[in-house]
Amino acid sequence: MFFKRKPMWGKKKKLKSSYDVVIIGGGLHSLATAYFLAKDHGITDVAVLEKNYIGFGGAGRNTAIVRANQRTQYNVPLYKEALDLWPILTKDLDYNLMFNNCGNLNLMHSEAAMTAARMTIATAQFHGVESHLIDAKQAKEMVPALNISEDITFPIHGAMFHPPGGVVRHDAVVWGLARGAAKRGVEIHQETEALGIGIQNGKVTSVTTSRGTINCKQVLISAGGYSASLIHGMLGIKLPISVLTIQAMVTQPVKPLLNHVVSSGAYHAYANQTLKGEIATGAHMDPWPNYTTLTTAHYIKHQAEALSEFLPCLRGLRFMRIWGGLADMTPDMAPIMDGNNQIEGFFMDCGWGYFGFKSCSAVGKYMSEFMAKNECPDILKPFALKRYEEHRLMGETAVVVNYTPDN
Repeated sequence: MFFKRKPMWGKKKKLKSSYDVVIIGGGLHSLATAYFLAKDHGITDVAVLEKNYIGFGGAGRNTAIVRANQRTQYNVPLYKEALDLWPILTKDLDYNLMFNNCGNLNLMHSEAAMTAARMTIATAQFHGVESHLIDAKQAKEMVPALNISEDITFPIHGAMFHPPGGVVRHDAVVWGLARGAAKRGVEIHQETEALGIGIQNGKVTSVTTSRGTINCKQVLISAGGYSASLIHGMLGIKLPISVLTIQAMVTQPVKPLLNHVVSSGAYHAYANQTLKGEIATGAHMDPWPNYTTLTTAHYIKHQAEALSEFLPCLRGLRFMRIWGGLADMTPDMAPIMDGNNQIEGFFMDCGWGYFGFKSCSAVGKYMSEFMAKNECPDILKPFALKRYEEHRLMGETAVVVNYTPDN
């Protein structure tokens, strides 16, 4: 006997001619916003449009790490709330998101790095986020596989330990949020491409799709690495965003040896061990803007060399899979969340770089509040696009940017 399997988020529905809200993009931020619009604000006449399938982009291509050890006073509270929400979401969605707060160990390789870590820790502790500075021997006690000798390229001086951080199963978050939103009436339309946004008298009126035109009052574009090109192409709004490839890979499975996420800024590498025993590892972004998710031998070599130095027990392991994703990076490595400025009813959530996954729970909560009340929550105000015009770049990192808003 054969059983017809129903999608986890309900049967495919016919696209209606109008919705109150249209969300372009089927990733984690879009699904989280749709879920909280329905759950917290009773706004259920919502269509989530995805050109491919939900979780196609960065949502399905990340390494599942979550943390709240950012550097600035504006970022830390947002990421802290995101961390605090994972166990709550697991219960509310009635879906196992496989959240494991195993802790993050960020290695420091110089006295200057240790000094910078003290400042980061002070900021975290001021905002109620647990974070500690430990020396190399203490780091070795926590992760016995670490090489703390002096005969490596970047000797380990110490580490910043962030106990609340850890990992969440990214595909489980996609499915859980999609199911939770659909149960509350949100419609998810896969294989539906958004082609244009209709504007009349400075207000959003419609979205043109590959399946017809939809009338609507509000539109959110939250499409990861494709957000900037969609916003520019549909509305002519230019954003200070570069799109870069970021690569990750996993090794063959090994016995448990990493109880924490381990990362190194000097080596541009991080690693954690999955439930299957694989070592999942990623590097910094490719240094040139592009829209490809192709992988390169250069990063396979880079990861092998980096991990072999500070985790020498991994030497000889084989990489089994490698993949690439798109990171939409702003000059100050902080996102852009804005709305109701140049066009009434239009909202944007983009520029997350490689921080999008770890923030999605809190961002969905506050972007939904922004859209429901038409008033920006205080926690989101520092992330407005206007900061570039006013030269108020965030302190995560900053480079000179010459941004002129389009009229």
